[in-house]
Amino acid sequence: MALAVDVVVRYRKAVTYGVHALLAALETAGVEHGLRLGTTVEETAAHIAASRADRVLVLWSFYSPDADAMAAELAAVRALEDRDGVLHIAGGVHATAEPQQVIDAGWDLAGVGEGESTIVALVEALRGGDPLTGVPGLALRDADGVALRTRPAPQLPLDAFPSFPARRGRFGPIEITRGCRYTCRFCQTPFMFGGQFRHRSVASVREHVREMAGHGLRDVRFITPTSLSYGSPGPGPDLDAVEELLAGVKEELPPHGRVFFGSFPSEVRPEHVTPEAMRLLKRYVANDNLIIGAQSGSDRVLAASGRGHDTSPVRDAVRIAVEHGFRPNVDFIFGMPGEQEDDQEASLKLAADLADLGARIHTHTFMPLPGTPWRDAEPAFIPLATVRELDRLAQRGDAYGHWRKQAEHAARLAETAKAYPRRTRRRRTG
Repeated sequence: MALAVDVVVRYRKAVTYGVHALLAALETAGVEHGLRLGTTVEETAAHIAASRADRVLVLWSFYSPDADAMAAELAAVRALEDRDGVLHIAGGVHATAEPQQVIDAGWDLAGVGEGESTIVALVEALRGGDPLTGVPGLALRDADGVALRTRPAPQLPLDAFPSFPARRGRFGPIEITRGCRYTCRFCQTPFMFGGQFRHRSVASVREHVREMAGHGLRDVRFITPTSLSYGSPGPGPDLDAVEELLAGVKEELPPHGRVFFGSFPSEVRPEHVTPEAMRLLKRYVANDNLIIGAQSGSDRVLAASGRGHDTSPVRDAVRIAVEHGFRPNVDFIFGMPGEQEDDQEASLKLAADLADLGARIHTHTFMPLPGTPWRDAEPAFIPLATVRELDRLAQRGDAYGHWRKQAEHAARLAETAKAYPRRTRRRRTG
């Protein structure tokens, strides 16, 4: 006889997109009864305590800067849950990159890689009383306390699962591309999802939009590492594929529906911003801004980071975007490894020039993120002169961002990296 399994999700605004993908996978697999969302520590613990199932699986997802805070929440939930048969699993980019750290922090399991097929297989194994070593994409604690990895989870086509659980009435941006061929050394995306693009089909996107329109929603946004790469296998955009996507979405929306593309939560690479691309967007999109990734004003730093472009297309992109009626929001990262004073001066100069052209500067501090080639890299020092100039741009309304908070996260991540050397012992089972 199958065991009863309830699923409780620690549901947080910061990770709704990823959690929605897991909920959609469970919904597709028919796992809806006994699924509860905990929006606070207390509510999560209450759902666990109220369950009468044989096992309760508690899902957590978080980014690397939140790992310490989530470990504290886990301890608080465990102190309140007051029952046996509970398994806590952490997933997302941090758990994928640092399963040993996650296991040591108190989670029973870590999800490694893409979570949809793993979570469905895990629930099925718990229902059947089967060994969890047969579930792909997990890390489990062995007798020595080492995170024991099962076989990798498959990377399925995006059409295999929806982006959000429509039957639960929870919607959000539609993930249209997963993976990224631009393997920037500071970014977790290509190292978790692979260095190639996988695109959702236009037919699947249209199905998502029909669901949304049927529930009275009229705004559509997208999740993609680089918006104008949709439909393309390589570095250059496929504007015919982009137009097929946008035209199809518009056809599914009511007359007052709006399409947002190239704005939050996505971005556009600077070399993709051409007059032809901007004219295409103006025919279909409602957003009046674009997010453009510059990252540095130093060609040397850009080359070292693996960005795949220098500074020349950044100026062109801002000028072209403004000429076509978009306000660019341009990302800059300060403190990248090996960055020198003259590199920061070049970034500040470019940022000021772009602001004069009509852009807003989105400032970031480099963080040595787990799973990236720069996980163990030392952040460059950001001198007081750079800080003052960033403050001046912000006071003028030309810059915004949480770079100070990111600097605090960077310091903690650097300490954690030292405690968990990259060569930490790994074992595999299954």
